[in-house]
Amino acid sequence: MTTTERQGTPHRRPRRKGCRPLRLLLILLALAAGGALWFRWQCWGLQTSRTEAALGGLPAGFDGLKIVHLSDLHGHEYGEGNGELLALTAGQRPDLIVITGDLIDQESQLAMVPSLAKGLAAIAPSYYVTGNHEWALGTGAVKKLKALLAQCGVTVLSNQYELLERGGSQIALAGVDDPNGYADQTSPEELRARIGREQPGLFTLLLAHRNDHFGEYANAGYHFVMSGHGHGGIVRLPFVGGLVGTDRSFFPPWTAGLYAVGDSTLFVSRGLGNNTVPYRGFRLFNRPELAIVTLRAA
Repeated sequence: MTTTERQGTPHRRPRRKGCRPLRLLLILLALAAGGALWFRWQCWGLQTSRTEAALGGLPAGFDGLKIVHLSDLHGHEYGEGNGELLALTAGQRPDLIVITGDLIDQESQLAMVPSLAKGLAAIAPSYYVTGNHEWALGTGAVKKLKALLAQCGVTVLSNQYELLERGGSQIALAGVDDPNGYADQTSPEELRARIGREQPGLFTLLLAHRNDHFGEYANAGYHFVMSGHGHGGIVRLPFVGGLVGTDRSFFPPWTAGLYAVGDSTLFVSRGLGNNTVPYRGFRLFNRPELAIVTLRAA
């Protein structure tokens, strides 16, 4: 080859051996950061759900009653003073707000209760029943929590009921403490029997934390039950539902939404928070839920 021919040959720059690994590292870091943000969104990305519950025996006056259902907050705050949660709740214009337990995980979280409770009570009549996590803190903490909620305008139902009136009709709104409560407390069956004696034939709506006790509530004769506790099964799979139960079983029943046993109907909230139990400390395809349930006379 002549000198002239060599000079005319295109010159190729030598490849830098360090470029390709650096580029790969940057891609992996970007994917990791995106994955972390997506996982955080799965655990804390608050969403609303809307359900219409067609209920046999519901009085005509309560047809269209809109209930906002909060459950299993576990001391978490959505915005300062739970402002984001309160704004989202107010925007639904509910007729009733119910809180079905596990509001706090630690006694120090009592500090976040007043702003939330006052905010909810200012939106609509609000009712609360205890969950297992409150009782795990001890009876002293439960007493403080109940007193604080009552002072802030939230009605605490401890194995008792109240009559609700709407459109010339009445229903009994009942609430039971979690089974982790006092050993001699009134049972859901005993409370239902009492309602039957004092208000025969009246439609009954029960607030009870534990979704996995629905069989008992149905056998007792409650018409409609609202619960939490199951966290939606932690991981939700298409066409399957919840993966993990609170008893660590796989594919548990009654983890989210509407279910029926006999003449009883259950609505289960997926909950708003994540608790400190390792296998229930996260969510996947199962974002925190503010549930809006509208009652319909079937």
